Amino acid sequence: MSTIDNKSYAKVVQNGVQAVETVQELHSTGYDAEDIFVLAHDQDRSDRIAEAANANEVGLKEEGVFKAIANLFRSRGDELRAKIVSLGFTETEAAFYEKELDLGKVLVIARRSA
Repeated sequence: MSTIDNKSYAKVVQNGVQAVETVQELHSTGYDAEDIFVLAHDQDRSDRIAEAANANEVGLKEEGVFKAIANLFRSRGDELRAKIVSLGFTETEAAFYEKELDLGKVLVIARRSA
């Protein structure tokens, strides 16, 4: 499933290789590395894929201080949904994507800088 609106694009892929390919496609269409995010259910996997793909991870800039602090006390699923919402998606969309991440898939999100 892909979601496209004025600012955000999301694509669920099966694995890290497909995530890297998707990030490369986004780079070729004009997205900058700081505008592309990779999420996997496992934080270490997210880190590895983001580094290999030259993509970003959702951080303080996207979430804000209070949400980032709150994530320290959330389950990984709640944290992922909050990160997805912080990138412009609805709670319903975030719940869908988080379930896909539970299945071992990877989420690639791109958004145009404001």
